[in-house]
Amino acid sequence: MKSRGKVFLLDDDELIVSMLERALRGDGYDVRAESDPENVIDKIRSFSPDVVMLDIKLPGRSGIDILGEIVAQGISVQVVMLTSDDTAETAVKAMKVGAVDYLTKPFNLDEVKIVLGQIVERRNLREEVEYLRKVSPAQDQREIIGNTNVIHKLRARCEKLSDAEVPIVLITGESGTGKEIFARCMHDRMHRKDPSVFAPFVGINCAALPEQLIESELFGHDKGAFTDAKTDKKGVFEQAYGGSLLLDEIGEMRQDLQSKLLRVLEERKVRRIGGKEDIPFDATVFATTNRDLEAAVEKGEFRVDLFYRLNAFSVHLPPLRERKEDIPLMARHFLEEYSKKYAKPGITDFSAEALEYLVAYRWPGNCRELRNVVERIVVLENDRIVLPEHLPAEILSGRGRPAGQAAPGITIPDVGLSLEEIEKNLIRQALEKAGNNKTAAARLLGITYDSLRYQVKKFGLE
Repeated sequence: MKSRGKVFLLDDDELIVSMLERALRGDGYDVRAESDPENVIDKIRSFSPDVVMLDIKLPGRSGIDILGEIVAQGISVQVVMLTSDDTAETAVKAMKVGAVDYLTKPFNLDEVKIVLGQIVERRNLREEVEYLRKVSPAQDQREIIGNTNVIHKLRARCEKLSDAEVPIVLITGESGTGKEIFARCMHDRMHRKDPSVFAPFVGINCAALPEQLIESELFGHDKGAFTDAKTDKKGVFEQAYGGSLLLDEIGEMRQDLQSKLLRVLEERKVRRIGGKEDIPFDATVFATTNRDLEAAVEKGEFRVDLFYRLNAFSVHLPPLRERKEDIPLMARHFLEEYSKKYAKPGITDFSAEALEYLVAYRWPGNCRELRNVVERIVVLENDRIVLPEHLPAEILSGRGRPAGQAAPGITIPDVGLSLEEIEKNLIRQALEKAGNNKTAAARLLGITYDSLRYQVKKFGLE
């Protein structure tokens, strides 16, 4: 059962602590119970709870003072005060300082659970609203589209891994094949059993962030850990607690971070930069890459121990050119989606000839490129049927000819050849012929500009 949330409990009465801890754990909460207020702020930071239950009268310290310190240090947590004094004055004082509620001893356990449930429900609603604001319709797609045998097998694999709630899944495939969509489908299936509990889906691109920021984004930092650390910051491991974490392009991660990541995955704990204690980590990890990680291991570019940790459960998504039968279905799905989005219901289908061109094209950008092409057509065209003249030039060029028309080819010699070297040489020639104009070079090769940029980076031709 996934955790409903994390509760930090501080009370010097060990009987009360034991009773509350047992009851809350039984209700699905992760609980850290303490009876000593010494270093309590560090303990709260290290546990990173959703709720702190704090006794007002503690040995040597006032719970109100600790509450004030929590508020002053900007620690993002909801505080419920515990008191044996049921006068309104005590409650008002606690609420003025920053408490969200208070409970009077002796406790009614049902009341405790109701108060915590309401706090967690408000947190879930707030986080879900923030999540939905950030997610675009394209990112929020939660469907594996296709009727080919390989797609049926992928759906079955998704169901088996989700139902088993495996902790780590490695998803490989070329750029644009739908690795994040597969992860989201697994995430939804894992968490549909209890829709009342919000399960975040948090993602980070390991290749897109500057080197000086990625460690802080991954693991978080404590206030004062370095010059610009003005406040505490949760890393993505903490943000994904109770849900799923997508580590996109894991193959591009620095080796020093790979060793830290391995430790987190092995111990299921994370330590912030500048932090003193480990923080429990409870989320499913999806690691994606378009690299051949086994080859990267052989070259010494990726840690072998991390590879085997990630590769326990792996899924490979085939490129679109290897499941051409799905292209008409996907194109029509995207056409319907964008016709609704842009309020253009008059665009209803593709002509047979247009579909021939779509099927013949190699789709170096895979499903993402097909989606973008269809969106552009819907925005720019008004005809009821999509015709060949509505398609981009690269689809109508050599790589986009309908089957049966002549296209340039390469004869494989008996001794074999290196496809990678041929690609690299062709890209170099195109850049030279185009005067290093990447747009023109992409047109010469019949590929998209983004695809060319990726290949230029891959082969070190900048």
